[in-house]
Amino acid sequence: MTLQEAQNQVDEWIRTYGVRYFSELTNMAVLTEEVGELARVMSRRYGDQSFKAGENQDPADEMADVLWVLLCLANQTGVNLTEAFQKNLEKKTKRDHDRHHNNPKLQS
Repeated sequence: MTLQEAQNQVDEWIRTYGVRYFSELTNMAVLTEEVGELARVMSRRYGDQSFKAGENQDPADEMADVLWVLLCLANQTGVNLTEAFQKNLEKKTKRDHDRHHNNPKLQS
């Protein structure tokens, strides 16, 4: 599935089941909440905290929630994530093409 296909599927789901998009500001708050839920799973799985009984332990599910809301925001604001991601990748490649290779902190 491409990013554009994902954006289209989310839009179709919203129009079929979701009635309408939440406002952009509400979705920004929801995105922040979802990132927090992902952070909780990551801190318990890879950090020093332990899971509580019944707590979601699946980072994939939380990552999908983050992606879902990001796709909603892209649709709402007219952002083509395929184009935006390609431009971002080009920017990072131009800016950082030697940076990480020359970082002694990353040398094994």
